[in-house]
Amino acid sequence: MLEILTGTGLSAAAGLNAYIPMLILGLLDRYTNLVQLPDPWDWLANGWVLLIIGVLLVLEIAADKIPVVDSFNDWIQTVIRPAAGGIVFSSGVSSETVRVSDPDAFFGGTAWVPVVLGIVIAFVVHVVKMMARPVLNAATVGAAAPVASTVEDTASLSLSLAAVLLPLLVVVLLAVAGIGLWLLFRRYRRPRRVRRSTGPALRS
Repeated sequence: MLEILTGTGLSAAAGLNAYIPMLILGLLDRYTNLVQLPDPWDWLANGWVLLIIGVLLVLEIAADKIPVVDSFNDWIQTVIRPAAGGIVFSSGVSSETVRVSDPDAFFGGTAWVPVVLGIVIAFVVHVVKMMARPVLNAATVGAAAPVASTVEDTASLSLSLAAVLLPLLVVVLLAVAGIGLWLLFRRYRRPRRVRRSTGPALRS
C-alpha cells in the first residue's frame, strides 16, 4: 500500500514539475541510503543524468515564472510531465525506501502497469495546472505567474520528499493542494463573472 502512495506522490509531483521528483530520486539513491533504485531505473542516479536534469530544472523554473512564456512552456510539457510521471511512479514503487521494504508486493511481473498509472496521474495534474494558469494570469495581469509557479514548485518538492520519507502524508498534501487550487481558481474567476454580469447595466 505504501509503495502506491509513493508512486502517486512522485507522479503527481511530476505533473507540476517534471524534473523535481526525478532529481530527488536520483540524488537520494546516489548520496544517501534512503532510496535504492532497482536495476532498470538506477540510471536516474548517474552523475551526468543528474546534471542534465538539474539544468532542465533551472530552465523550467525560470520559464514557468514568466507570463505567456509559462503557458507556452506548459504546452511543451504536455509530453514531458506525463512521461516523467510514468518514470517516477514505476521507479518509486519498485524501489526500497525507508518506508517500503517489499516494493514488488503490488506490481511484481506487471512492469507496464505502474508506468501507465504514473502517466495518467501526472497528465491529470498537468492539465489542471495548464488550465488554471491562464485564468490566474488574465485576472492578475501576469502578476500571479511567479507566485503560482513558486507554490507549484514547492508542492512538487514537498510531494516528492513525502512520497519517499512519509508516504501517508501524500494523501494530506494532495487534499490540501486540491482545495487550495479550487479556492484560488474560484477567487479569480468571480470578479470576471461579476464584470460580465454588471457590464451592460453600467453602459445603459
